[in-house]
Amino acid sequence: MIILDRLSKHYGQLEAVADVSLKVRPGEIYALLGPNGAGKTTALRCLATLLRPTSGTASVGGADVQRDPLRVRSRIGFLAASMGLYERLSGRELVEFFGRLHGLDEVRLKERVDELVALFGLDDFRGRYCGKLSTGQRQRVALARAMIQDPSALILDEPTHGLDVLSGETIYRFMAEERNRGKAILFSTHQMAEVELLADRVGVLSRGRLVAEGTVEGLVQRTGAGSLARAFLSLVEEGGDTPVGRDFRVVGEGPRGGTEA
Repeated sequence: MIILDRLSKHYGQLEAVADVSLKVRPGEIYALLGPNGAGKTTALRCLATLLRPTSGTASVGGADVQRDPLRVRSRIGFLAASMGLYERLSGRELVEFFGRLHGLDEVRLKERVDELVALFGLDDFRGRYCGKLSTGQRQRVALARAMIQDPSALILDEPTHGLDVLSGETIYRFMAEERNRGKAILFSTHQMAEVELLADRVGVLSRGRLVAEGTVEGLVQRTGAGSLARAFLSLVEEGGDTPVGRDFRVVGEGPRGGTEA
């Protein structure tokens, strides 16, 4: 399970993330929506142990991101928007390298790399360095790298950004299959269509705060909007009021605490 409990990250006077609490259960896809600068990437980078929270806590499978970062890293597959691939390695070489960093023995490493090469079609461009790959091909390599140790949780920052329809469909299918295998998946996006297709629950960030959380249907119905896009716009408008229902909640001022399990 992925848990953020009153997580905050400040840069001087700037509150990039402010008191965010949420949970992602095993076998669940949770989409984090928000306009540019809302704090989505900062929250995910804190969860991935790349940034130190100013206050609050975050954990994966009971391992705390500050007290036990190495254990957290062994349990997550993290896809950053920048990808950060080594350009003078092939896709297979890069995945093998990260498998060794995770301590896989050579027999298991070969098995796992072969599985991921088949899953993401890396043999389609086996002889090319990562620096020569298209955006979609690079994304497939980055996902294979994130999955090498078969983590229990996935943290994906805009996983389909810049991809064509076919590449995006490959990633949608992958995410759905991993959810069915019991993974907890937290991803950020600006694409409403993929949220409607994939997400079991949605959290809306605005100005660093989680302002609403619920199912797609709940967000749409209880804002009175005709679509998720309209519901999203309504929720991020400053000072907007939205009724609270059984499968939808507005997160506002009041007693502090974690999101309902």
